[in-house]
Amino acid sequence: MSVQRDFASRTLFVVAILMAPLSAIPTGQASEFVGLVEEQPDQQPFVKTDKGYMVPYKIQVAGTELEFEMVPVPGGTVTIGSPDSEAGRHVSEGPTYELQLEPFWIGKYEVTWQEYKTFMRTYDAFKSFETRGVRELTDDNRVDAVTAPTPLYDPSFTFVLGEEPRQPAVTVSHYAARQYTKWLSLQLGHVYRLPTEGEWEYACRAGTKTAYSFGDDPNQLGDYAWYYDNADEQYQVVGQKKPNPWGLYDMHGNVAELVLDQYADDTYQKLAGKKVTGTDSVRWAEDMYAHVVRGGSFYDDPPSLRSAARGQTDDWREEDPNLPKSPWWFTDEPALAVGFRLVRPLRPPSQEELVKVWEPDSDRLRQAVEDRLSEGRGVLGVVDPELFKPQESP
Repeated sequence: MSVQRDFASRTLFVVAILMAPLSAIPTGQASEFVGLVEEQPDQQPFVKTDKGYMVPYKIQVAGTELEFEMVPVPGGTVTIGSPDSEAGRHVSEGPTYELQLEPFWIGKYEVTWQEYKTFMRTYDAFKSFETRGVRELTDDNRVDAVTAPTPLYDPSFTFVLGEEPRQPAVTVSHYAARQYTKWLSLQLGHVYRLPTEGEWEYACRAGTKTAYSFGDDPNQLGDYAWYYDNADEQYQVVGQKKPNPWGLYDMHGNVAELVLDQYADDTYQKLAGKKVTGTDSVRWAEDMYAHVVRGGSFYDDPPSLRSAARGQTDDWREEDPNLPKSPWWFTDEPALAVGFRLVRPLRPPSQEELVKVWEPDSDRLRQAVEDRLSEGRGVLGVVDPELFKPQESP
């Protein structure tokens, strides 16, 4: 299986953390086609596209133990939402609408502590660079900068349910999850982001139209999901239950998963009767809260684990003693049941979309980040594939 790679023109252009104007963003695209092969593979799964055949892949960030797997999802049309007759349905799941999507890759598993802790290491790395005067920020490289999550104020809370390498990362804010995807993109040279709400439901359903990806009978949930009846109020190591028909694990239960969309009860009402494509269905965030979470968690009963079920975040930072409160970490118990999963689109997003999927999405969030940076309690640094290689002092 030969993977196409084009290292000669490998450049990824992104936007600055402090929202540089679009006119200041250079043009370009990622050009390393990991996960694409020229010839039809002998084994499933694969997805045929005009760029080649999308295949599953496993990839590692150089200089780290961070390794993860992505699975190709075919393009197609799906009915988003639930019918009035579905047991446990919430009014916000309707009316239904039709969504047409291009192929994409999605994480085989939820992002784990082993993966996210590698990102957490960048805080100390960036501070060290500042002290030694290496990898300094300039007007030319600021577009490749991210904010690393600050050290945990109370690790005993964040890790109270475990921090095993293959357990899902939790208590991560929506902003921090998006900065993780930017960081990963800059490390690897192709774009990662959170899924849209529509992409998540499409991938969860995996071609099914039933309440769950395995059917309508919640008595079968124990084979596919960790939830209130079997999880003992504890998130579990990923990938232990049966996958959905497209080979994705823990789409039902374990931890609920952040998506890009702002939560609103009337989102589907605005899309009713329409057939929309791609990111046109996204309710882009205008405030720090609330964002949609999907899939239900180990805390939840079966209705919250349905393919169409919608949950939401809140400002889970009441216990945070910092002022301003951290834009990277949640400190309240509901966040222990919320994680996230990666998506990689087949076609690199536009510059405008990269702003929306990676950068601060509200004035309140932008101000919180800027305050933390100005006080020295946050750190901004440049990311590229050389990040974890030893750096020489000037």
